[in-house]
Amino acid sequence: MAKRMPPDVLEYLRAMGKTTGKLGGKTAARNMTPEERTARAKKASEAAARKRTAERLARERASKPAKRK
Repeated sequence: MAKRMPPDVLEYLRAMGKTTGKLGGKTAARNMTPEERTARAKKASEAAARKRTAERLARERASKPAKRK
C-alpha cells in the first residue's frame, strides 16, 4: 500500500522539481568523463533498440492469423 505524503511536503517537492528537474541530465553529463558518457549513451541506445524490436514483434504477432491444428 502506498503511503500518503502531507500536502505541504508534496507541494514543496513539486516546486523543487519544476525549478531544478530539467537540470539533472545536463549536470550529470557535465560531471561525467567522456567514457562514462559513451557508456550511458550506449546503454540508452540498446534499450531503445530492444523496445523497438519488442514493439515490432508484437505488431507482427498481432497481424498473423492464428494457426489451425
